[in-house]
Amino acid sequence: MDKTLVFEGEKEEFNLELLKDFIKQHEEIKKWYLEMENLYQGQHAILTAGKKADYKPDNRLVVNYAKYIVDTFNGFFMGKPVKIVTEGKLQEYLADLVRLNNLDDNNYDLSKKCSIYGHAFELLYLDEKAQVGITQVDPKECFLIYDQSIRRKPLFGVRYRQVDQGIEGTISDDERIIYFKGDRQGKLKITDELPHYFGHVPMVEYVENEEKLGAFEPVITLINAYNKAISEKANDVDYFADAYMKILGAILDEETLHQIRDNRIINLASEETDKLIVEFMEKPNADMTQENLLEKLEKQIFAISMVANINDENFGTSSGIALKYKLLSMMNLANTKERKFVKGFNERFKLISSLPNSPITEEDLKNISYTFTRNIPENNKEEAEIARSLQGIVSDETLLDSLSLVKNVKMEMERIKDEEEFSPEVDYQFEEDHDQEDQEPH
Repeated sequence: MDKTLVFEGEKEEFNLELLKDFIKQHEEIKKWYLEMENLYQGQHAILTAGKKADYKPDNRLVVNYAKYIVDTFNGFFMGKPVKIVTEGKLQEYLADLVRLNNLDDNNYDLSKKCSIYGHAFELLYLDEKAQVGITQVDPKECFLIYDQSIRRKPLFGVRYRQVDQGIEGTISDDERIIYFKGDRQGKLKITDELPHYFGHVPMVEYVENEEKLGAFEPVITLINAYNKAISEKANDVDYFADAYMKILGAILDEETLHQIRDNRIINLASEETDKLIVEFMEKPNADMTQENLLEKLEKQIFAISMVANINDENFGTSSGIALKYKLLSMMNLANTKERKFVKGFNERFKLISSLPNSPITEEDLKNISYTFTRNIPENNKEEAEIARSLQGIVSDETLLDSLSLVKNVKMEMERIKDEEEFSPEVDYQFEEDHDQEDQEPH
């Protein structure tokens, strides 16, 4: 499904009727969002499938691989907060910005929503103290409208929600925030208009990948097949727990047969009473076939989604290069997502730099970088041995950066420098000599 909304006319031609058409398009996309959300929350197709006859076992089991894939991948990708790296006073400002807006939590939610819906949105605003506010917005309640150029520049950012009387929301362009309401007949009207000072549409889109596919979207059919297979396996267990009894050589009336059906007994009549047979029937055992199917489906779910099954009993015993190979597909997936998020982060700070009297200038944007740290088991001893072997080959800064226990390389280098400048023996000797001079008569 195409989740990008494009306006093919000139910006000046945009009006409320066109806005209403875009909201209708978004309402269609929202149906897909709701389906993805239901899958993540465990509301799978097996739960709404047609009912079987009352006398047949009808288990509805859900193995929520959709949630597992999203949570595992995002724990790997954004489980450790992104470090925003710059220099001087700008570093202090960015640290305050991260703290005041809970950006670590905001970034994780953005990443999670991208994995569920394929993309997510972030809104920037000025609060009552004229400080920059940053928050993520549910894709079911907002969308961006792009121009038709190859750059796909955002023209408008729209937020809206359903209310008792119809809908209400805002549409933002480069300069203004326009408030609107709509009645139940779909007629829209403008209720207010305010400037926003960001110089661009104050909304940023983050994407999971170029196609805006959610993390579990390619394996939805496999997840549904797995749920069906394991539910049928549970039905077979119920069947064997309530096996049918067959009675051969006796004639039973219709009413009795109905009772027998409900009690799982089958009757076949015969005039030769000396050949009466009463015994339980056994259904052919398909356990191995079912187990093979479940195993193959599980392997394909993780292979196609490219997310590692960290609950695999063989996963925990891997270390070093073997662990890296097991994580290679997920690492490639994370690298793609990282590049998309860097693009979104750049747009975030570009908007902040456009504000009047902003502490961030366009020149500062070149010096802001982001460090993503994959959340994987760490072997500090192995890292230290590698760093020791590279001494004299690479710089000290690169060595420190390779150690996962070092959280801030520049701060660590300053600490090392301070320790080198402070020599306990020299300082002690200086104090001793100074004391002796004070005691000598003048």
